Order: sequence, then structure tokens, then C-alpha cells
Amino acid sequence: MRVDIRVKPGARKESVGGTHGDALVVAVQAPPVDGKANDAVRKALARAFGVRRQDVVIVAGERSRDKVVELPDDHDRLAELRG
Repeated sequence: MRVDIRVKPGARKESVGGTHGDALVVAVQAPPVDGKANDAVRKALARAFGVRRQDVVIVAGERSRDKVVELPDDHDRLAELRG
């Protein structure tokens, strides 16, 4: 399943939930430097969806706050997180 996400790097607290337009919001504490925020996004999404970090693939937007990620299918969990 592919999911549009909006990343908020440098957040006080890590969280996955809510929406920004049609995108799922992922807040991470890591700064947007040297791929640290992307690694944190993979970890946060893996935890939220109950999958391995390797199963979370950033398909588009490596250097942008707006990204497309690919995850194993779990539409029910996605609906919960979008609130």
C-alpha cells in the first residue's frame, strides 16, 4: 500500500496521526539533516503499523516534507491513524 505522508522534523515528540490535506502526518524529533529524519520516519511508521523498518520504503520525496511511502497492506490501521 502506498501512503502520502507529511513529515514534521524537529518535533518535540514523535507521533504518527492526523492529516495534512490527504497526507498522514508523521512528526519526528530528528532534524532534516543527512537523512536522519528519513530514518526516524521509517522507524515511526514501522512502530505505528507493526512492521519491520525494512518494510517501510520511501518511494518519492527523499528530500521533501511531502513523501510517498510503501508499506505492507493495513488499511484498518491507516484509517485509525488518520483519525
